[in-house]
Amino acid sequence: MENNHSNKDIKSIEKTSKLQQWLENIWYNNGSGKFLLIPLTALYCAMNSIQRFKYHSNQTKLPHPVIVVGNITIGGTGKTPLTIYIVKTLQKAGYKPAIVTRGYGGQSRVWPQSVTAESDPKLVGDEAVLMARRTKVPVYAGADRLSSIKVLTDEHDCDVIVSDDGMQHYKLPRDVEITVLDGVRMLGNGWCLPTGPLRERKQRLKTCDLLVVNGEITEQRKDDLLGLDFFTMNLEGTTLTNIVTQEQQTFEKFRSNNSSAAVHAVTGIGNPQRFFQTLKKQGKLQIQTHSFPDHHNFTESDCKFDDDLPIVMTEKDAVKCMGFATANFWSLPVTAQLDQRFAEILLGLLE
Repeated sequence: MENNHSNKDIKSIEKTSKLQQWLENIWYNNGSGKFLLIPLTALYCAMNSIQRFKYHSNQTKLPHPVIVVGNITIGGTGKTPLTIYIVKTLQKAGYKPAIVTRGYGGQSRVWPQSVTAESDPKLVGDEAVLMARRTKVPVYAGADRLSSIKVLTDEHDCDVIVSDDGMQHYKLPRDVEITVLDGVRMLGNGWCLPTGPLRERKQRLKTCDLLVVNGEITEQRKDDLLGLDFFTMNLEGTTLTNIVTQEQQTFEKFRSNNSSAAVHAVTGIGNPQRFFQTLKKQGKLQIQTHSFPDHHNFTESDCKFDDDLPIVMTEKDAVKCMGFATANFWSLPVTAQLDQRFAEILLGLLE
């Protein structure tokens, strides 16, 4: 394989990684530099408040109920698998759901975009394609969710809209708000951007209809929840899927077919550690880790290594590697698991 990265591309990735590492060290490990960022946080919070007041005072009711699945922290928390879970829950209850999403990372010049299982993730974003594949419902991507909803409802018969992300997209009316937090990272140092990882002040949690925590949390971090009730979500993935052949193998079978049980774990997600730990603990695999920035547009050279070990990645990353994947590329699909009461409360909110 030829290395297709220019020196400029490599330097850009390195700079992004170093900046991200510096900020995350402040956010989650009390690293140095926090006080340099506080003036920017004050400006961010002021602008955020103005935007929220501006759009909340001008919202109009939409013809279909809207469920927003979002978070108040930056980075991956599990919104996409929860969105898929919600869509399937709605389908079982007899609803005809559809999805709108930002299409983050998509390079299309025209929005909104209708997204199907065959769409190019470079144009519409990796998460949008993944949701289209997993749910088989109409999916529209675009920064302006209202425009997406208008086109979607003109072209498809649906009766409820699920917005993947969009909690801070204040001009979008919503009937149900669901917040997702990462059980390990939680609210970090509790500061808003850029001093901390919060998109909004933590008191915002009190205005949400349902609160979901991805994974178990420690007693010390439960204070982040402000005494609110919450549901625990577990992401279960026990079967690896070959990206080329679509063959499925349990972890046990995968290990028996690969005597060293060693793999390259490649990710371009917000919190790669959760994925790495799953492969180590649940998969009992020895991993060599390769992390790229969230929503990284993978190229063939990103997965070039000096050995023939299998390459394992998340399902979200896998959709961007279909064009150059070989028979040693595998993905780990995950499914959200929640208490049945979550579905009952959600459906009750729609009645």
